[in-house]
Amino acid sequence: MVDVSQKDETHRVAVAESTVLMSHTVLDALHNDGLPKGDLFATARIAGIQAAKRCSDMIPLCHPLPLTKVAIDIAELRHSELKGLVVTATCKTQGKTGVEMEALTAAAVASLTIYDMCKALDKGMTITDTRLLSKKGGKSGNWSREND
Repeated sequence: MVDVSQKDETHRVAVAESTVLMSHTVLDALHNDGLPKGDLFATARIAGIQAAKRCSDMIPLCHPLPLTKVAIDIAELRHSELKGLVVTATCKTQGKTGVEMEALTAAAVASLTIYDMCKALDKGMTITDTRLLSKKGGKSGNWSREND
């Protein structure tokens, strides 16, 4: 692991997203409470939060962090040709290293959970565009995809 003992503790925030593309059949089932495995949104949120909390167990050399907040938002994709859901994960900490990996892991695992819960209706779903949207804090300062 990288030695972060000399770094100052700062407030750090990272936001990541992932997209799950799916058929109309799955979206119709979501709108009509027709998923046989239960509440998709609650389950995906819990999975994403748990993944962020256990990120250092899954990603080699990732520092264990005391997360102060993990939020998972799931919204329907608003694009004329594509149908699906966008998962946005926000992670916060007061620490010596950033939370980018936690946010990316949370978004990815929440998306995988959506796939798992919907695969009986559409095995052809695609998880795509898992990416960091922004990060704040730390020695390298702030970064935003919009300003990149």
